[in-house]
Amino acid sequence: MERRAVLKLAGGLGVAGAVPLAWAGRDGAPAGGVSLDVRDFGAKGDGGKDTLAFQQALDRCAMLGGGEVVVPPGTWLTGAIAIGSNTLLRVLEGATILGSPDLADYPLRQVRWEGKFVKGHIGLISAENAEHLGIAGKGRILGNPAIDTRIDRATGNRNPALIELVSCRHVHVREVFTRQNAMWSIHPIFCSDVRFSDMVIEGGADGIDVDSCERVVIERCSFDTGDDCIAIKSGRGEEGNRIARPARDVHISDCSFRDAHWACIGIGSETSGGIAGVLVERCRFLGAKTHAVYIKSRPGRGAFITDIVMRDVEVSDVGQGFLRLNFLSSGKQDEYPVQGLAGRPRVARFAFSDVRVHGVPMLVDGREIDPERPLEGLVLAGIRGTCGKGIALAHVRGAKLRDIAVTGQAGPLLSLFDVTGTGLAGAAPLEKPAPGAPVPVPARPYRLG
Repeated sequence: MERRAVLKLAGGLGVAGAVPLAWAGRDGAPAGGVSLDVRDFGAKGDGGKDTLAFQQALDRCAMLGGGEVVVPPGTWLTGAIAIGSNTLLRVLEGATILGSPDLADYPLRQVRWEGKFVKGHIGLISAENAEHLGIAGKGRILGNPAIDTRIDRATGNRNPALIELVSCRHVHVREVFTRQNAMWSIHPIFCSDVRFSDMVIEGGADGIDVDSCERVVIERCSFDTGDDCIAIKSGRGEEGNRIARPARDVHISDCSFRDAHWACIGIGSETSGGIAGVLVERCRFLGAKTHAVYIKSRPGRGAFITDIVMRDVEVSDVGQGFLRLNFLSSGKQDEYPVQGLAGRPRVARFAFSDVRVHGVPMLVDGREIDPERPLEGLVLAGIRGTCGKGIALAHVRGAKLRDIAVTGQAGPLLSLFDVTGTGLAGAAPLEKPAPGAPVPVPARPYRLG
């Protein structure tokens, strides 16, 4: 699966291929389709719930072969609604779709949460096994402030995401403003050929969680979130490893990120299906409580994280540093971890170039790399600016460091333990890092089902 990733390292740096995405017709709507107004199906926008009217319009649009469902200006309160194939939900400027405060308005299904399938409420706007669909317009989609936790305290069920797409193909979400509360905002899972463009994404938790999806584009979006702005995941433990659906071929470009509690871009820690082929370019990291970029996993996940390329990025106002690599202790250990060497994620071919940092506390913290699975191939090139501390690396093979010109750091620019490669001259010795906790053996074998 890794060989099919969109990123190929050439000369130590990444080159991305095109991601084929298509959406036919005028201004993002399917060509030749119907245009339906939710008011014609009984939507009032008067503070009562318009769920049924919205769903009737969406169902009719799909059944008539596709087109668009128009949400005019006003505030429209709804429970969960689902988009079908060949359907565009157009939220006009001045229109607000506001989620219901009642959890009963979001049916219970099997949903993925932190890498496992559990009982939970479906998203406010969802689609499943649909293709050629989208959401567009300059309107707003808001979660209800009354649902202010990720897990319902009374039942333990996962609370609804704002937009949740399951096993969909050819999806385009663009221009809309979204605001979510304590739960994830946008969660595509098992999807392919998905594009998010020109959006403003705010919320108290993750912005976009790319979960076991392939060929995903996130472009020209502005994030201001409480947790990771973008998280890339693929399942946890034996369940995720046996399902074996990687997240791959993800292209993030021309975005800005602000995060209040964690990292701007998090890759992991649920990586048991594998992650391959992530390109981030021309982005601005404008604030994070911890790191601009955090790539993470732990023994017991299995699979791989490969071909990660970031270039032409600017980083400022981060609490802990530009980049952290942690493959020893991140995230929950699963009840059924993958055992042995197969359970230790293989990590390879990371490249970071043309990085401009402004007063970051630490440039690169790469001390938590598994000695049994060293990082195979790391490029750090063209890094400039100011930092409090430099680069610390352990257990890396084939590192390539060049053109690193930072000032202001206390102590050595480069500290190493068990690292080979080029550009390492003059490095200070790094104290041997702790090896990480052992992987527990479950009391009984895992059975998928």
